Amino acid sequence: MNFLHAIQHTSADYLGLMEDHLEGRRIRFRYFRPFTEQGTIPQPGELSDGLVLLGGGPWGSAGDRNVPTLDDEITLTRAMLDQGKPVLGIGLGAQILAIAAGGGSQPAPLAFEVDHGRRVVPDALGGFLPERFPHVVYMRDRPVLPESARVLALDAKDRPAVFEVAPNAIGLTGHPGFKTAMAEDLIMEFEEVPAGVPAELETLRGLQPSIEDQLVPMMTGLVQCTALMTAPKAADPAARELKAAVARAIDELPEKQRLCLLLFSVEGLPQKEVAQILDCTVELVKWNVFQARKTAEPASRFTRL
Repeated sequence: MNFLHAIQHTSADYLGLMEDHLEGRRIRFRYFRPFTEQGTIPQPGELSDGLVLLGGGPWGSAGDRNVPTLDDEITLTRAMLDQGKPVLGIGLGAQILAIAAGGGSQPAPLAFEVDHGRRVVPDALGGFLPERFPHVVYMRDRPVLPESARVLALDAKDRPAVFEVAPNAIGLTGHPGFKTAMAEDLIMEFEEVPAGVPAELETLRGLQPSIEDQLVPMMTGLVQCTALMTAPKAADPAARELKAAVARAIDELPEKQRLCLLLFSVEGLPQKEVAQILDCTVELVKWNVFQARKTAEPASRFTRL
């Protein structure tokens, strides 16, 4: 797979830091902006290899201020799910994914929350979802998950933060690649502003380096679980257990070694592209991969690291 459709609901809320990770993996994407004068959304008859439903700022899905294209996006998402194609829903997109999968949404005030999520399933995102990760929400309303959904992580208030409605259909109530500038632009784009903006912005600025670092394993997991680069394979319990063991070994590595190993050995990206993503030299990538392989070798001896 190498081509995604990404639906924006505001000009300020886009893929953010995720863009570099997709481009580094040669996964192409096209934005659809239905809020513009001649903007549209993809039609069910022209489905791409995958769909990303982005956040909506003050737009919601539970009746108070619904995004104008809500019904059409639910229909599109159902068509993607029916065909077994990957879907990522972020913020408002997570609500749309939940509705399309047989769940719903519930009213909640527009909120801007900067905190942390915690993994509750050890093999979440193939074992690559960090145990604790930055969780940035700018969203009205909340998803109500269908009974068949699996919750992978909870937010600071014990609400679903990451969930899956199918192995390759994942919802995230927070944006994993959120930039401080995106929040600033959302505040400027709309008259409606959530409570507590100054304090949350300050927290977000301090958390930005952690967001960038934790996005690396999250993108590895998202790409693998949604098969964005390869055809999906049948689940094998033994292989899944081995994969989780390798993920645990990698998780214990020093930060730079872990990130370089994930991108180069697990993702298979060229060292030059890894250096571009991590903003370092190729020589430093080589050294970190070498050191990481020595440490992780016992757990990975039966895998390709």
